[in-house]
This record gives sequence, C-alpha cells and structure tokens, in this order.
Amino acid sequence: MFDWVEAMQCSKCRQDAIIWQRYSGLHLCREHFVADLEAKAKREIRQKRMIASGDAIAVALSGGKDSSALLHFLTKTFGKRRDVSIFALTVDEGIAGYRNTDAARRIAEECGAPWHCVSFKEIVGTTTDRIVQTRGDALSCTYCGVIRRHCLNAAARSLGATKLAMGMNLDDEAQSVLMNVLRGDAERLVRTTAPVPGVVPRIKPFAAVPEREVALYAILRFGIFREGGCPYAHNALRADVRGLLNDYGYRHPATKYALKNLGEYLPGVCTGKTSELRVCPECGEPCGDTCRSCHLVREARGG
Repeated sequence: MFDWVEAMQCSKCRQDAIIWQRYSGLHLCREHFVADLEAKAKREIRQKRMIASGDAIAVALSGGKDSSALLHFLTKTFGKRRDVSIFALTVDEGIAGYRNTDAARRIAEECGAPWHCVSFKEIVGTTTDRIVQTRGDALSCTYCGVIRRHCLNAAARSLGATKLAMGMNLDDEAQSVLMNVLRGDAERLVRTTAPVPGVVPRIKPFAAVPEREVALYAILRFGIFREGGCPYAHNALRADVRGLLNDYGYRHPATKYALKNLGEYLPGVCTGKTSELRVCPECGEPCGDTCRSCHLVREARGG
C-alpha cells in the first residue's frame, strides 16, 4: 500500500525517509511527511473557504483510517479555537460484524471530541442487513449509501452543525469522476455545489491527499487499523474503478489529480440543469420531485 523507503534520506533533511511520493519524486521523513499532508489539507480548506468563524463541524466518523485521520487533523488544527466547535458523528448502518461503534467512540475520545451515534434503525426504521434479506445484495450499496447520507444530514442538522466534514480523499474524488464518466452521467459531472436549504454543507479537507498518505497519517497517530471490508461491497462499481485507477495511476502518477481537477472544472464551464427542492412530507428532509431515501426505504420494506 505504501512505497516504504529503506536506507534513503528525506529530500528535505538528513532523517530516514518513511515514504516516497511517486507523483512529486520526494522522499519524506515522518516530520516532513506530516507537515506536507497537513499543508495540503489546509490549502484545500483555504481555497474552498470550508471553515469560518462560528462553525460547528460534525465529522462523519466511521472509525476507519480516513475519518479517524480527518478528526485528528481537524481537532489538532482547530481544536483550540473558541469560535469553532468540532464533534464526531457515527452512523450505524446495521451490518452485523462490520460497523464497530466502540472503535469510533474511542477515536473520538482520543481526539477530545464529543461523540454522537445514530443508526439506520433509529432514523428510518430498518437496517442494511434487513434490506439485503428483503431485496438481495445486488443494489445493497445503493440503498446503504442513500440512506446513510440521509441519516448523516438529519443527525448533523439536529445537532446544530453548520458543516459536515467527510473523510473523502484524492482517490475517492478521482474514482467518483471516473465512475460518472463510465456511467455516462453528464448531469453529475456538471452539477454545482450551491447551498441548499436544509442540507448541511459538506466539506472534504483531504480531497487533495492520496489515500495511502491519509492511511499512513492515521497509522502514525493511532497505530495499525484492523478493518474488515463490508460484506456487501463486492457488487459496487467503485471497487472495479478503484482497481482500474490504481493500476493506471501507478504508471501515470498525476492521473488522480487530473481527474479531481476535471471534476472541479466542468461545473464552472457547463450549465447544468437545476431542480427545485422541497421538503419531503414523510421524512422532513430536502428532496427533488420525489424523495429517493423514502422511496428506497419503502422498496426495502417491500412496499
């Protein structure tokens, strides 16, 4: 996963390097690696104006490497500011043996952040396991993803959050753009991110940081993570795209940055169709003509 470097000095000092950045050509020691990653995240926050005075930031914390690294970075960077508050928010999807909420709680405690946990069962009255039992696992990631976003937004808003911080990294951003291309989903490629009433704005400070660097940052802070994959993820298109992109990106190191830049450039030069949002009378969440979350929940229940 990492390009570990042995018997090689840091490009910026004489200390032993712990990683080689293939895209930059730099060998970095622990100190300069951490500084480089945090500089990338701070630059992303500055350029996108993600955080402002008075913000209450809910960090979506699964207990995995990406979200744990993000919570650590945000509490380290903004934890002492009196005008910004940070808390962790975990969603239990109801997948037996997969979601370890205790691990998320421990990470939040280590970072000194208040921790809140909500569940699919609590908010929409079902679980991912139950959905799979009822509908099969062919579209399990679709059901789970839509309902998870619904639960995160509803819980973050009820807790007074003004921003919802997600642990998406550069690989996630590049994969999303490529997935939209492969599906021919032009609407998503040109969709703007204008504020929507009722939707807590999402921020992604690690969007310019490669996945392996986020993982190493988390390991340096918390130690080795023992994560098992979701038992239903084998049908996900993202898994195929991840393998394809990693293989191509190994030979062409700037590919993921190019895809991320493309995803940010297109909405600015294309005019996408905008839709009026309304409040769903069933769940109270913002939606378009129909509420996709409620529709999927009805399907999952056999309605």
